[in-house]
Amino acid sequence: MHIFSGSCFPELANEIGQFLDIPIGNAITTFLPDSEIHVMLNEVVREHDIYFIQSMVRPINDSIMELLLYLDAFRRASANKINVIIPYFPYARQERMSKGREAISARVIADLIERQGASRVIFIDIHNPAIQGFFNIPVDPISAIPVLCEHLKKQDLTNAAIVSPDVGRASLAGKYAERLNLPLVVMHKRRENFSETRVTNLVGDIEGMRPILIDDMIAGGSVLKQLNVLYENGAKENAWLSITHPILLPSAIEKINNNPKIEKVIVTNTLPLINSALTCKKIEQISIAPLLAEIIRRIYKGESISNQLVLS
Repeated sequence: MHIFSGSCFPELANEIGQFLDIPIGNAITTFLPDSEIHVMLNEVVREHDIYFIQSMVRPINDSIMELLLYLDAFRRASANKINVIIPYFPYARQERMSKGREAISARVIADLIERQGASRVIFIDIHNPAIQGFFNIPVDPISAIPVLCEHLKKQDLTNAAIVSPDVGRASLAGKYAERLNLPLVVMHKRRENFSETRVTNLVGDIEGMRPILIDDMIAGGSVLKQLNVLYENGAKENAWLSITHPILLPSAIEKINNNPKIEKVIVTNTLPLINSALTCKKIEQISIAPLLAEIIRRIYKGESISNQLVLS
């Protein structure tokens, strides 16, 4: 077994390798002056099982291209199985045609990965679990809920309620509520455009409660605008957020810092914190490396990963 990493977030791969006591494979990515990408494997992988870890950081398209080039390199080097671990799957919000003449971008990414030689794909808390149906190879949809819930259990959850930001995340929120034995509140929102949403209804009682707002990702921070609705309906304590993928554009960091109703934002390290997110004292980042290391171990040993691990 070999564990390799792209250049996007080698720290996560190194942490996974430490849990498995396996060194990260020797490979080099070079970004050429004309913006082309060159990858090179510096060790033999013939008939070996590969676990390639690629976190899709910005610029996303460079991360995707680097992944595809590594898949080609592994295939041409006669690797046995090429297991691709993509903690944050890109273009997951473009998984259907909401209007005519749109590209289904998530399907394009799935086709590229599969046709380039991947044997298996593993991702965490994908925006729409139905995307796994875009693949004809094995897909393991892992959830970070167990990791996030274990962290939340260490906090004071008195008078707390799990809040889903929309109906689409209600299933995800329900798993939080079940694990933490907390009430569930669901907001119903209408998306005006790519960056603007509006809450139209609130289902459940939030009066006198601390809202724990959950989501699979936070990018520009549009979800933060929905907090006002909770306090208009009686929420009292400062809000916590529990979110898997910290995309965190500068606009989101500004909203988090400037909103006194936000006490903390708990995220995982499916993506690295960058720029102002690194110095934001409200952000707590916890590691999913132990979870991914256990997934890799079970897959390599041919053991089931469904027990408490696959929740999407």
